[in-house]
Amino acid sequence: MTETETLTHGENDEIDTRLLRLRWARDRELRAQQLGPQHLSTADVLTLGNAVCGFLAIYTTTTGVLIPHLEGYAVGGDRRSAATAVILLLLGSMFDLFDGLVARKLRSSALGAELDNLADLISFGLAPAYFVVVWGMVANGAHQRISAGIAITVVLAVVLRLARFSCVKMRPGIFQGMPCPMGAMTVISIVLLSPPFIPAAIGIAAVAALMVSGVEYPKPHGRLAVATLIWIVVSMGCLAAWASGSPGGGTLLHIGAGLQVALALSAPLMVIRRKVGDVRARFASRGD
Repeated sequence: MTETETLTHGENDEIDTRLLRLRWARDRELRAQQLGPQHLSTADVLTLGNAVCGFLAIYTTTTGVLIPHLEGYAVGGDRRSAATAVILLLLGSMFDLFDGLVARKLRSSALGAELDNLADLISFGLAPAYFVVVWGMVANGAHQRISAGIAITVVLAVVLRLARFSCVKMRPGIFQGMPCPMGAMTVISIVLLSPPFIPAAIGIAAVAALMVSGVEYPKPHGRLAVATLIWIVVSMGCLAAWASGSPGGGTLLHIGAGLQVALALSAPLMVIRRKVGDVRARFASRGD
């Protein structure tokens, strides 16, 4: 074997070794991405925590608000139970925020996306819809049928939104339509503000429409994620103050709920403002 052939043979061996290492690395990556149900990732555990919070919110609303109303006796825990249910949903929102951040930093299992959709359906679809139904039953005038109809629109909006999110690719960094956690907390905020029933029902239906709309909302990354986390903690504090009967607790609750509604409306208002500006510019160009 000549010296040139020896060098070529050595280079081929080095290339084969590199290719083999790349193949091993790819196989490890594929195995990590396709973990079975018996190997749930950290992000999956957080997602399951979100689902548990949604179930406990429904349970608390039933045992602490609905059953006392149906049995005809007043208890001082009604307000505390309602606050606890909302705090559980806020905690579910926190889990939902962290499971996405953890999944981007670490490997998630093959079940990750499906688990996330199912947990969101429980916490941000069924739980707030159930909250609306119970509100309609205990409110003055007992608007049970109307509240059930409005609750159905909330559930359908969340189902359609989650299905669209799974099937349609969006631009990076944005959500198309109001995110489910924001929609759920906005629906509950409208109820906590205690407006007249019909305007509240219209507002809840509008939130459901925004969830399936094409309005773009930014995804919580970086500073926005930190701000979202701070907002959740502050909201929990306002609810705790209201539930414990602290002086000014009711005012804090109404301020927090009002800000939540304003935050949810910020994106569509910006869209309307942009369209109005475009129309004005078009008319101005025609006038010139």
